[in-house]
Amino acid sequence: MTVPRPDDARGVYGISVAAELVGMGVQTLRLYEARGLLDPERTGGGTRRYSTNDLDRLRRIGDLLDAGLNLAGIAMVMDLQDENTQLRADKEEQSWLKTASIRASRPPKRTSSSSKPRSTRR
Repeated sequence: MTVPRPDDARGVYGISVAAELVGMGVQTLRLYEARGLLDPERTGGGTRRYSTNDLDRLRRIGDLLDAGLNLAGIAMVMDLQDENTQLRADKEEQSWLKTASIRASRPPKRTSSSSKPRSTRR
């Protein structure tokens, strides 16, 4: 039996599990959220739930810290990466819509049975 994998954007990990998975402290995750670097889902009771995408983002933040950036610099880099990702998605969608509209505006191809009647020579 195959267990379905949760959607990467769905918050499924509690803060202590998320912190352990990325090798950071719980307070560090709270700090990143306070600085706007991260926005985990919240349950109805207010409990943070981290998604796989959040964990990837936390790892990226760690990589940028290791590269020498401060939190302000990391916020700028992350914002630019998010914007770039959105622009690429928009461009891909526009390309798809353009292709779809071109296909929809073309008349259907004629088949040999629907072509002009042949003249009969005798």
